Amino acid sequence: MSNRIYNILFHTHTVSGLVISVALYVIFFAGSISFFRDDIIAWERNQTVAPGTQMNTDYDQILDSLEAGHGSLYGRNINIRQPHQERNIMVSMEPSMDSAATEVQLKSVFTYIDSSTYEETNYFSSYTLGEFIYRLHFFAQIPYPYGYLMSGFVAFFFLFAIITGVIVHWKKIISNFYVFRPWAKLKTVWTDAHTALGLIGLPFQFVFAVTGAVLMIGTTVMLAPASSLIYKNDREHMYRELMEQPAPQRFQNLPISGNLSLNMLIEEASSYWTHSNLSRVVVQNYGDASMRVIVEARPNPDHAFAGLGRAIFDASGDLIRITEEDNLSYVVGADQTIHRLHFGDFGGHGLRIIFFTFGIISCFVILSGVLIWVEARDKRSNAQWKRRANLWVASIFMAVSLSMYPVIALSFSFIKIFKDATNPMPHLMIYKFFFITWLVVSLMLGIRRDHFFTTRFCLISGALLGFMVPIVNGLVTGNWMWETWQDGRIQIFVVDVFWSITSVITLFIGAIMKAPDY
Repeated sequence: MSNRIYNILFHTHTVSGLVISVALYVIFFAGSISFFRDDIIAWERNQTVAPGTQMNTDYDQILDSLEAGHGSLYGRNINIRQPHQERNIMVSMEPSMDSAATEVQLKSVFTYIDSSTYEETNYFSSYTLGEFIYRLHFFAQIPYPYGYLMSGFVAFFFLFAIITGVIVHWKKIISNFYVFRPWAKLKTVWTDAHTALGLIGLPFQFVFAVTGAVLMIGTTVMLAPASSLIYKNDREHMYRELMEQPAPQRFQNLPISGNLSLNMLIEEASSYWTHSNLSRVVVQNYGDASMRVIVEARPNPDHAFAGLGRAIFDASGDLIRITEEDNLSYVVGADQTIHRLHFGDFGGHGLRIIFFTFGIISCFVILSGVLIWVEARDKRSNAQWKRRANLWVASIFMAVSLSMYPVIALSFSFIKIFKDATNPMPHLMIYKFFFITWLVVSLMLGIRRDHFFTTRFCLISGALLGFMVPIVNGLVTGNWMWETWQDGRIQIFVVDVFWSITSVITLFIGAIMKAPDY
């Protein structure tokens, strides 16, 4: 490789990494914790759900609850699903096509129904800290679609940084992997750590860069030309064909006598699938002669990595068509594979711990990359104002990034103590507390401009606040770790143990840290 090409790749790696460093750190840190999203929500609500049972409920009762709250369901298309391991089931309803529909029936509905109590809540009233952290990792708090696009392009440029980094280090990538010189100068220490941990996490980072870019910008940027040219901007038609979803029947406006039991249809469909869990129930043209009931199931991860079983019933309850659970098209298989790899939901808590570990390793790779850049430019030959500017940039980056740990730990205790179940807008309380606290801590640490103090303070304060999480949970709810373990409430137990273990590790690291000898 010529020096010119090497320099181009080296600077591409450096610039692409620096430009996205803060956003990328937020994505990886929040995303790593989001692997436990469902457990955090169960911990916050004090509700546990066994894996694969979130859709086990009385669907006839759900329809009755919807009818009581939103009037007659006649002529509506109803979509019931819950991809996450929690009790609240998502229900969306399109406006009724009945010619005599009332004003209430002509409104679209998106709501949640508790699968045990059948109480109805909306998205904002059921908002949780787990949902907040999950959505933070793709900047959903920024108005749509800018936050989504921002996270997608960050993932895309991260892919550039990965590829150029591998090419730049290719000749010495194996030999440097075994080199670590902790007593050398700082730039050498950061370089050794960056190379070794970057190589360890390389497959993980590559998978997340690709899947993150596809999930965030694939549906907006990549599919936009196809939607415009082929489907004439009819995105619903495009997605229906790509995902092989049955097209809705023409509404006949002929009400049928009596009501079909969704429970019976679901039970009949489930008898054809022996290794699957229910994933979605769709009712088209409810109560009309053209009604269709679509029941979908996905195979258990220990049976098949991807798959989609689908049963379709007509208005009389007769089975029209059924597909096996492990039968899927290329597009559906690719979509499920991307989601599986990105969310790590195919191997239980063990796999989530592994994904979390690699996510934190990626955070360290990002930090070390920025510190290498700072140390390389902190030379006497550089102008003093440039050295000060570089220090300011690095200090702000370190403060914003590392302060996420104590702020998130504090947020867990804050939510457990102060969240009111009757508050119709809990997301506002979470937004205000988290972002204001994060801003204050970041400003304080950034102004100090001391990387060692920032790192040690965030590790130790985060550890101490993390120790408080299971204690506060026990005091407020009575759910002590040993009790949740004995009672089989694994989701609550996992969150308390997660904070206990991470706090021990970070407290130990913070305690043994020594100030660098400049």
